[in-house]
Amino acid sequence: MSDTDVRPAFQSSDLMNMVRGGGVDIVPAGEFATEEMILNIGPQHPSTHGVLRIVVELDGEVITRAEPVIGYMHRGAEKLAEFRDARQTLVLMNRHDWLSAFNNELGWTIAVERLAEIEVPDRAQWIRTMFAELNRIMNHLVFMGSYPLELGAMTPIFYSFREREMVQDLVESATGARMHHSFARVGGLKDDLPRGFLKRAGEVLAALRRLLKEYDQLIMGNEIVFKRCRDVGPIHPNIAIAYGCSGPTLQSTGVAMDPRKDTPYEKYGEVEFEVPVGEHGDSYDRLWVLVQRVRQSCDIVEQCLDRLPPGPYRTSGLLNKAIKIPEGEIYIRTENPLGVQGYYVVGNGKKEPY
Repeated sequence: MSDTDVRPAFQSSDLMNMVRGGGVDIVPAGEFATEEMILNIGPQHPSTHGVLRIVVELDGEVITRAEPVIGYMHRGAEKLAEFRDARQTLVLMNRHDWLSAFNNELGWTIAVERLAEIEVPDRAQWIRTMFAELNRIMNHLVFMGSYPLELGAMTPIFYSFREREMVQDLVESATGARMHHSFARVGGLKDDLPRGFLKRAGEVLAALRRLLKEYDQLIMGNEIVFKRCRDVGPIHPNIAIAYGCSGPTLQSTGVAMDPRKDTPYEKYGEVEFEVPVGEHGDSYDRLWVLVQRVRQSCDIVEQCLDRLPPGPYRTSGLLNKAIKIPEGEIYIRTENPLGVQGYYVVGNGKKEPY
């Protein structure tokens, strides 16, 4: 066998020969012939959230092609909404993304309110802005813990879920639910804030700010995370835009697109915050953007607490009333925790949208 020859694939007979003491030929250094391998990532169990399957082709350890297969959790929410009024549709919105429940329902209520020209009290808008950011913090903390876990770093998830539990308990004290809040209403909110909420929220924010400093060392300064994420999966800004990326994925490429800044809704036009952006658009920058977004969300929540006015928390007479959506159409977009979510609503003068 010459130095340029390539040994055929390892056979079971070679193993038996080794067991009998015969040994096998040593493959000389050089370029190996490899066969493409198809690998299925997922689908996860149907009971999990956000089920996805990716069919990848591998050449050794290099992914040469990836084909996402979606639709495992498709329930036809758009069609279901045609047979429900605005209040009932709110329940469907919660389930678009289980980790972004309040942001989902908020976008729906804003779309209906604008189409029906319903004015929402200032207090309700400030509270809804605050809860959208608390929901964003809870969402990002899940990713900040589970992301390193997939890379082999086990410690961060215990810290992130500890902090997330503080925020979740705070939200639950007002909404009554841990997952599907159904707290927003067309015209305002289901209830006002409970007694002692503002003080408790301030304590949670102070704890979060203190603990986020640990995350810089625990996650972003983690050698495992850095080596396995830096320069992995980089996305060019033009490609990200062409493929419709948004949220942390787009922001990690250096594009500061955020509906909260570009087309402010609720009270986002009255608070100060920055849109963090990355430089490389790789896996490390995407995680870095998540961490920075949590810091910005803390700033927004603090401003909401400081500027929360007295007054009604909902428009009078709308809580238990089925609203007739006037004829017309509207499209709005909101910055959900993982990206832009759009709502296109067509009214036909009936209780149920078309």
